[in-house]
Amino acid sequence: MKEMIFLNPVFTHNIWGGNRLKELFHYPIEGNDIGECWGIAAHPNGDCTIREGSFAGKKLSELWKDEPQLFGNIEKDRFPLLIKIIDAKEDLSIQVHPDDAYAKINEEGSLGKTECWYIIDCSKKASLIIGHQAKDKAELKEMISSGNWKELIREIPVKKGDFIQIDPGTVHAIKGGIMVLETQQNSDITYRVYDYDRLTDGKPRELHIEKSMDVITVPAKPVEELVLDTRNLEKNTLSLLYSCEYYQVFELNLDKTILFEQIYPFFNISVLEGEGVLNGKKIKKGDHFILPSGFGKVEVQGKLKAICSTIGDSSNFL
Repeated sequence: MKEMIFLNPVFTHNIWGGNRLKELFHYPIEGNDIGECWGIAAHPNGDCTIREGSFAGKKLSELWKDEPQLFGNIEKDRFPLLIKIIDAKEDLSIQVHPDDAYAKINEEGSLGKTECWYIIDCSKKASLIIGHQAKDKAELKEMISSGNWKELIREIPVKKGDFIQIDPGTVHAIKGGIMVLETQQNSDITYRVYDYDRLTDGKPRELHIEKSMDVITVPAKPVEELVLDTRNLEKNTLSLLYSCEYYQVFELNLDKTILFEQIYPFFNISVLEGEGVLNGKKIKKGDHFILPSGFGKVEVQGKLKAICSTIGDSSNFL
C-alpha cells in the first residue's frame, strides 16, 4: 500500500499575526506574530519537508519533480496547490490577486491566484471584506485615488464554517480575530490596495495601486455567488464545497467510520478539529498530509473535521 505523505508546515511572521496557531494547534513555533501556517506547500517562499517515511526530509517540490507517479503524472510544471492556515490577530491589508495571464506577463512567469477560505474560527460579530461598490473603472479609480475606502469597500458578516470563493480580481481582506483554512493556486502574488497606513520598521508597506486597478473586476460579483454556508452539509461523507478549473475542495465532518476510494491524482487533507485513524495511522488536529495517486481504499474512523482538496477539472478522473 502506498504511504501517506505527512508534511512539516512552514510558518511566517506577519505584522497582523498572533499566537493562536501555537495555542490551538500546538505547533512548536516561537513568537506572537505568527500569521500563516503553510501546511501543504511547494513554493520558493515556503517548501514543506516530508515528516516521516520513505521520503523523510525531502522537500515537497523535490518529491513533485522526482516522483511524479505519486501525483498521477499530471503535466504541470509545479505542485499546483498551496494549503495554509491564516490567523489574523489584526486586519490584513485590502488586496487583490491577478489571474494567470496577467501574472505570467507581469510577475516573471508566476501563476495567478485563485483562492478560497473556510472559516475555522471567528467572533460572533465577525466580518470580512469581499468585493467593492464601484460601478465602473472610472469610479473605481476615483474612489481609490481619493482614498474613499469607506464608500468603496464591501464588508459582509461571516460565521464559523462559512466558505468563501475568491476569484482573481476580487477585492478582499481578512479582518482581525478570524482564522481560515485557505486553498489556493501555488502562487504568492498579492497586490495591496490599502494597508490602513500601518508602518513596518518605521515605513509603510508597499502598495500596488496601478496593478490593482488593472486587475480589479468591475462591477464586483454579488455576495451570494461567493459565500456558502456549510452548517447543513451531510456528516460522514466527503461533501464537495466548490469545484473550479484549479481545485476541488471538500469538507469531511466525521463522527463514525467511513470508507471511500482515493481516485484523484493526489488528495490533500488538513485536520482542523479532533482526531482519528486513517488506514491504521493516527491523524490529529494540525496534521497536513497527502494521499498519493493509487492510494486506493480509505478507511477513516474517529471524531474530526478536515478540509480536503485536489486539482480541478473533475471530468478527467470521475
